[in-house]
Amino acid sequence: MTPRINLLDFDADQMAAYVAELNEKPFRAKQLMQWIHQRGVSNINEMSDLAKSFRANLIDKAEIAPLPVIKDELANDGTRKWLLDVGAGNAVESVFIPEDDRGTLCISSQAGCAVNCRFCSTGHQGFSRNLTSGEIIGQLWFAEHLLRNEPGAVRRIETYPTPGWEHTGRVISNVVMMGMGEPLLNYDNVVSALRLMLDDRAYGLSRRRVTVSTSGVVPMIDRLAQDCPVALAVSLHAPNDALRDQLVPLNQKYPLRELLAACERYLPFAPRDFLTFEYCMLDGVNDSDVQAKELVRLLANIKCKINLIPFNPFPESGLKRSPPQRVQAFANILLDSGMVATVRKTRGDDIAAACGQLAGDVIDRTRVRERAVHDNEIIQPITWLNRLDD
Repeated sequence: MTPRINLLDFDADQMAAYVAELNEKPFRAKQLMQWIHQRGVSNINEMSDLAKSFRANLIDKAEIAPLPVIKDELANDGTRKWLLDVGAGNAVESVFIPEDDRGTLCISSQAGCAVNCRFCSTGHQGFSRNLTSGEIIGQLWFAEHLLRNEPGAVRRIETYPTPGWEHTGRVISNVVMMGMGEPLLNYDNVVSALRLMLDDRAYGLSRRRVTVSTSGVVPMIDRLAQDCPVALAVSLHAPNDALRDQLVPLNQKYPLRELLAACERYLPFAPRDFLTFEYCMLDGVNDSDVQAKELVRLLANIKCKINLIPFNPFPESGLKRSPPQRVQAFANILLDSGMVATVRKTRGDDIAAACGQLAGDVIDRTRVRERAVHDNEIIQPITWLNRLDD
């Protein structure tokens, strides 16, 4: 029996092509998009303005298949985390962060991660596979429509609402690709999902409110600028190549000079007039006054915001969080130099939903743990990365 097609896998162009294959009129694709993404309907029989013959044909060939929920956790600060089953023993995590002026969903792009940054628990689990575009957008589909149907949900009525959202309002106003995985090593599927997030027939989010975070996959930064420019956050974490080689092994393939050049090329296409650099504060590793001044010199010619992130410890890292006074002293050096710098508020750490804590369940194909002979060994899976982004 031929497997049914998951309609969550299709962006607008792909949906139009599929509808054409079924010999249906083009406007049916728009109807399907609105039923699935704006109304959150997964039962094709409930799509009442579709012809019965079309519905029957769809039911025979296609489905809307969301990810099964394994666990739903709520933190003391209102942060909510879901563990979602992606099959074959793998599960990924998504996190919703409610605030007064926005609702942000943090989405995963891979089951595990091959980059293996020293301070990130996801990387220590290894890597299994890329998520499909349906599995990526399915996290937004699930969270938006689950939360929108809850009595206590904060609905954000916009001045110029996306058609289809006028009466209900949206719960999720911002999406960040900062969950499990390196988004730009799953480029095609991530871009397909991004296009759905931005499409007025689906979620209609602003490019300014959708952020892709990358550890520095230079060729794909250039491609993203042309294909689907959204807000860009670069995981920097060190002011020089020697230290970044150790903290972010990808730096050995794309060193800082190449990475910052790609960032400068991206700026003219960015929806904001600046880029964000993420900097995880590690006690005694990258948090000295000397390193703060080095960071100022490194980023002097790029219009940017530096987001200082208190490290969220996990046992395998062997690292500690910088004390609050050290973080503030580091921030003050940046601010006094005229740079824009903020200290990220830690959210959801009581349910391991904070930055760098997402882990899920991964059937590791890269054998990261087997190769970590010593607790303080820095794994450098550069051969694997070469293969992933060729």
